[in-house]
Amino acid sequence: MTDSCRSLFQPPIQAGPLNNTRRRLLLALAAAPLGGALSLLPRRAFAAASTSVIEGRNLWLYPGWESLTDDATPACLKAVDLIHQATDQLAARGIRSVIVIAPLKARSCPENLPDGTAMSAGVASRYAAIRTHGASLGLQIVDGDGAIAAVDASQEKYIRADYHWSGHSAEAVAARVAKRLTAAGPLKGTAGAGSRLGKWNEEVRYGDLAALLPPERKKTVGKDHFIVRTVVASPDLVDGGPPVVQVVGNSMVQPYLGFPQKLSNAIDRPVGLTWTFGDTGPWKTLLNYVESPAFKANPPQAIVWQFNEGQMMNLPGAAGQWDAASVMTDDTFLARLTKAIA
Repeated sequence: MTDSCRSLFQPPIQAGPLNNTRRRLLLALAAAPLGGALSLLPRRAFAAASTSVIEGRNLWLYPGWESLTDDATPACLKAVDLIHQATDQLAARGIRSVIVIAPLKARSCPENLPDGTAMSAGVASRYAAIRTHGASLGLQIVDGDGAIAAVDASQEKYIRADYHWSGHSAEAVAARVAKRLTAAGPLKGTAGAGSRLGKWNEEVRYGDLAALLPPERKKTVGKDHFIVRTVVASPDLVDGGPPVVQVVGNSMVQPYLGFPQKLSNAIDRPVGLTWTFGDTGPWKTLLNYVESPAFKANPPQAIVWQFNEGQMMNLPGAAGQWDAASVMTDDTFLARLTKAIA
C-alpha cells in the first residue's frame, strides 16, 4: 500500500455541529471508492447526509450540497486570481502548472436530474467563465467539461450513484492534460518510464452517494458497476523514479480511477501524486506537497493542480468548508508557498 493510499485510514473525522456535515461528507466520499472508509462517518452526520442526496431519473444520484442555482461566479473568479498568483510563483521557480477542474456531476450528466431540476443560467455559464478568466491571465486550465462530453456515449461520464467521475472520464481529462504538458516544450527524463495501462475491468459495489441513503433506499438504488483498469506490472507512482510531473488534488485523481496512470502513460514519464480528502481543500493540499521532503529532494518540471467546480468558490479562509488545520488567509497561503519553493 502506498503512502497516499495508507493515509485514507489515518485522519480521524472530528465530531462537530451538523452545519459541518458537508465537509465531513467530502472526507468520507474521498475514501469510499477504496472501500470501508465510509463507515467512519459519524452516525448523526450519516443521518443528515441522506437529505443531501438528490435522487434523479433512472436511479441516478447527485450531491445535494453542491448548489445548482447559486452560481457564486465572482467568488470562483477570485479563486482563479489566487491560483494565478500561486502559479506565477511556481513559474519563477521553473515549474510549469496545468489546472484541472472537475465539473459538477449535474453539468456532465444533466439528463438524469429529477424532473423540474436544472442548473440556473449563472451555474450553467460558470465553468466557461472560470476558464475564460483563467485564459486572460495566461493560466493553463484544461477543458475538463469538453473532455468529458467527448467520452464515448456507451460509457458513463460520472458513476451513477457515486460522487466521482468515471474511469473513462478521468482518462479523458488526463489525456488533455498530457497534450498541454507536451505542447509547452520537451519534458525532462527518459522516455519509457511511463505507466502501462491494464485492461478495463468491472467491479460491483455501492456508490458513495448510495451509501449515504437510508437502508431501504440504498437497496432500491442498488450497486454500481465501476469500470476501472486492472493493475499491471510497471513503474508505479512511488518507485518509478523521480516524478517529472506531480499531480496534486483530491479523490477525483486517486489511483483507483486511473488519472495519474493515464497521464504517466500519455507523457511516457514518471508521475507523482499527492491527494487528500475533500475537506482538506486544494490550497492546503498544494502546501502539503511543496512543504514535503519529496519536493525538496526532487522538484518536478510541472504540477497538475486539480480542483472541484463545486468547491471553487471556497478560498483558503473558508471556515466550515475546510478542516480547521487547512483554514488560513490568502496571504498566509502565498507566504507558505513562497517559503516552501524558495
